[in-house]
Amino acid sequence: MAGKFVISKGNDGKSYFVLKAGNGEVILQSQGYSSQSACENGIDSVRKNSQEDGRFEKKTAKDGRFYFVLNASNGQQIGKSQMYKSESGRNNGISSVARNAPDASVVEE
Repeated sequence: MAGKFVISKGNDGKSYFVLKAGNGEVILQSQGYSSQSACENGIDSVRKNSQEDGRFEKKTAKDGRFYFVLNASNGQQIGKSQMYKSESGRNNGISSVARNAPDASVVEE
């Protein structure tokens, strides 16, 4: 099953997206966007930037868990992952974003 981007409206009135893997697990979540079109541009940016390893920034939280952020070419954060218990889990998450993002469908909730 292919991945998909799910666009939703937050309580703050902003548009958000998540990228879900084929199994339904959220692998990347966005910041809030002021408009639907800006959110869709963010999705296009994920499709493009997820194909470049250097755009993924591997991080460790204060509590020792691992996560990553995906940055655009200008350095702006496009999306952030969930927290992982291991570095290998985080690295698998990065691979999953790179694999799923290019062909993922877009749906609205």
